[in-house]
Amino acid sequence: MFSRRNVLLLAGLSIAAAGPAVAQDKAPEKVKVVATFSILADFVRNVGGDRVEVSSLVGPDGDAHVFSPTPADARTVGAAKVVFVNGLGFEGWMTRLVRASGTKAPTVVVTKGVKTRKMDGKQAGHSHGHSHGATDPHAWQSIANAKIYVTNIRDGLSKADPAGKEVYASNASAYIARLDALEREVREAVAKIPADRRRIVTTHDSFGYFGDAYGIEFVSPGISTESAPSAKEIAGLIARIKKQKIPAVFLENITDPRLMQQIAKETGARIGGSLYSDALSEPTGSAGTYIDMMRSNIRELSLALTS
Repeated sequence: MFSRRNVLLLAGLSIAAAGPAVAQDKAPEKVKVVATFSILADFVRNVGGDRVEVSSLVGPDGDAHVFSPTPADARTVGAAKVVFVNGLGFEGWMTRLVRASGTKAPTVVVTKGVKTRKMDGKQAGHSHGHSHGATDPHAWQSIANAKIYVTNIRDGLSKADPAGKEVYASNASAYIARLDALEREVREAVAKIPADRRRIVTTHDSFGYFGDAYGIEFVSPGISTESAPSAKEIAGLIARIKKQKIPAVFLENITDPRLMQQIAKETGARIGGSLYSDALSEPTGSAGTYIDMMRSNIRELSLALTS
């Protein structure tokens, strides 16, 4: 028969044994963060690391220009401790969403400090509704600007979660080092492209920062990215490619292979692969991260312009 002393001893041992297990099971609560689109979410994950839980409102292969928020998105924003936006007019729907969410979380504009450029004149109005002469919001297409994004994210996370300041600073420094290496890769790849062939046509006027930074001219023909091109638009594009002797064409919104073949046959221009502009691919795709996206784009450009 157990004495009272033995019973108390066994009870104490049971509590002591259970105590560490309970403590081990309780992981630190992650900081809930919202990023407006997939490229920005990737930056935030690289800086935040294991301390953050990142939700991207516009997911992989999504179009932030035409995104329509849902009540679920409002709840996601409402639960966030900090919200990261590109700004520069990229997320025209965000003000309404923040208001609907009732969030008190700070909104961090990651393009703060970026030297902006204007959209390409008369062609700007044909690309997802950007108006003539509007500020170009696609600043991430320059890796130097991406590093500015990272420092703004670091500062935003540190302010929202002061306990993680050193972690965010370390993660940001490590990621910026990777971006420096990426920029060297891109510049080396561009240097191998003959100077007189560094011109391409794209339908989405979103590569201006890339062109300015790395010396490739991106010509936007004024074809709407939200509808199939008309016969008149195709004819005009063909005439322009011939006149300007553009060696490669990347037409993301032309899905009919007959049109692709017509353009290639009549102009001699090479039809390039997919370029990623406003969104990453799915994680298993060729542009699952920002670094993968930039590598994929320069690879496709190099193939089209050096072959």
